[in-house]
Amino acid sequence: MTQQPTPERFYLTTPIYYVNARPHLGHAYSTIVCDAIARRKRALGIETWFLTGTDEHGQKIERSAALAGRTPEEFASAISGEFRGLWDRMGLSYDDYIRTTEPRHKTAVQKLFATLRDRGFIYKGSYTGQYCVSDEAWVDVAPGAPCPDCGRITETVSEENYFFKLSAFERRLLEFYEANPEFMGPESTRREVISFVRAGLKDLSVSRTSFTWGIPVPGDEKHVVYVWLDALANYITALGWGSDDPAAQERFRKFWPANMHLIGKEISRFHCVYWPAFLMAAGIEPPRSVRANGWLLFDQGKMSKSKGNIVRAETVMEVLGADALRYFLLREIPFGQDGNFSFDALVQRYNGDLANGYGNLVSRVVNMVHKYFGGVVPETGALTASEEDLRAKAEATLAAFGPAFDALDFSEALKSLWLLVGETDGYLTANAPWKKPAERSDAEHAALQARVLATAAEAIRVITALVYPILPESAAKVWRQLGLGEIADAAQQAFLTNLAWGGLKAGTQFLEPAPLFPRAEKDATERMQNLEEANNKSAIEAAGGGGADRGSAANTGTEAVAAPITEQAARPAPAAAPAAEASVSVAPAPVASPAAPAPAAEAPAAAEEKQFISIDDFAKVELRVAQILVAERVPKADKLLRLEVDLGYEKRQILAGIAQYYEPEKLIGRKIVIVANLAPRKMRGLESNGMLLAASLEGGAPVLAGFLEEVPLGARLK
Repeated sequence: MTQQPTPERFYLTTPIYYVNARPHLGHAYSTIVCDAIARRKRALGIETWFLTGTDEHGQKIERSAALAGRTPEEFASAISGEFRGLWDRMGLSYDDYIRTTEPRHKTAVQKLFATLRDRGFIYKGSYTGQYCVSDEAWVDVAPGAPCPDCGRITETVSEENYFFKLSAFERRLLEFYEANPEFMGPESTRREVISFVRAGLKDLSVSRTSFTWGIPVPGDEKHVVYVWLDALANYITALGWGSDDPAAQERFRKFWPANMHLIGKEISRFHCVYWPAFLMAAGIEPPRSVRANGWLLFDQGKMSKSKGNIVRAETVMEVLGADALRYFLLREIPFGQDGNFSFDALVQRYNGDLANGYGNLVSRVVNMVHKYFGGVVPETGALTASEEDLRAKAEATLAAFGPAFDALDFSEALKSLWLLVGETDGYLTANAPWKKPAERSDAEHAALQARVLATAAEAIRVITALVYPILPESAAKVWRQLGLGEIADAAQQAFLTNLAWGGLKAGTQFLEPAPLFPRAEKDATERMQNLEEANNKSAIEAAGGGGADRGSAANTGTEAVAAPITEQAARPAPAAAPAAEASVSVAPAPVASPAAPAPAAEAPAAAEEKQFISIDDFAKVELRVAQILVAERVPKADKLLRLEVDLGYEKRQILAGIAQYYEPEKLIGRKIVIVANLAPRKMRGLESNGMLLAASLEGGAPVLAGFLEEVPLGARLK
């Protein structure tokens, strides 16, 4: 077993992102979370190692590269370069960036495979089964059936394989979970993983022979190492396991086992079952914890008219800055839960919390200190109950923020911190140092100004120190304005370990005020939407135009419509999120609200023009798969049914004029197609959020659109 790390060391990892597509907001979310954790740990004096990187092998990459007309090496290097370039542009503080095509990784993976084989946990056999190329995973389904995770059709594969004796670890894993209740989270992930293991584990194929893009099995190079064994090993190979370099070996001894693997929930099984089993078999201690975040769902109606609906971090950075994105994702989305992203919500949160809140508070105080005291922090003098009250609130925030943050409850931590922002702003307004009442003497007013502005500035110092891991660029600007130097230097001196009220001393010279968060104008949402539309159109054109070639590797803008918060290590787009795609020819029939008949005397030329629409026009209509949960008649409305439908990522009420043709009880459980971005409307006092899709037969009877194949809820029809 390896050496236990001391409490003064912390090793955390992002998933290594699969290079089947360029980075998007889901990848950025996971990496931002890790970056914020790493910055706080370092500022607490904890020696920290933060790893990220890319997963570059597997059949999916080999096929994607061929479709793009490039070698796998060229394809993987280009996409990996985009990831690293974006992380550097965002100023992320990773310590190492691992690529699974690097020699250091290849050598160590071969050593790990040989170790498992030599210890009797790998044997050769043959296998016929269903393989999901998208997930790079064997799945237990019938031939031709879809993958239960991503919904894509599986392939029947017969191969000679090496197998890992996963079945031998069933009891040992369950005992490990029981002895280490904090090993995996959130609780939903823990329950899911334990249920999976209790259902029985089968031996796992850990090599492939039907393609060559991978790490050769040592001593039998017609086989390549199974991509998940290859990929998961990065967490130890990047540290130095399997290396002959003494410095690398020492780093591994210092930091392993990992304190935290941060992943997307769709890859929990690989990290919480396969990975600890591999490590146990090799005689290596498992990681201390695996933490899964939820999926990031997108507001499709407000994002783009083009077929690609991925949001890039660059779009937000260009309009609002990287800190705005960091704050929104960590404040808006409770960690571990699914969250929704929309440009409107982003702008609202930016203006409300950053521009009008923290940024405005800093600007007011710094400007007044310059105006009334030449930019020098004055002596506070005798304090009143008002100052003592603000101090008590700041100390309560200091006590609450750290535990919430360290429990990964970033949203609650920021909520508590912004209460202090509001309290400080209220304190400033109540005391109004800019306004001198007639009954107050000049000396009394000067004393009030000194007391209030020094107290408010101290509160800003506390707020800025706490928010630094989340808003590093903005916090650095404020720290400099407060005359405190570089906040990065303070972090290296572990300034959060002794953060307490009273650190801003009288006589400190403020720098000139500088803008932090210029208010986002009304066109900010439109600008971001336009940037995404232009970007995704370019991606579609790069794929050959027209959006017909959905499988093109070059068409990275269409890899996922509603990406998991990590399409992450992220091979699959989750079945429950609207990521799967289907090509279906449909004839929309506005069942809920029939269209008015066309004018009888319409000119032939006008009629002919209406036969054609552009691809952008079609892309405006968001068609999604839903399942009917509730169906009942609307009182006093012979034609209307009230339906409750499940889209996988949310539930809705829809009113449909099909009561004359369908019995409500026979509709329950049926999968249908809905127009998901239709503006809500009220009928009979009930709100309808969407419209069913049906074919109108001669005679007027509608027939609901449906599917012969199994299609996941929320899948978007293209």
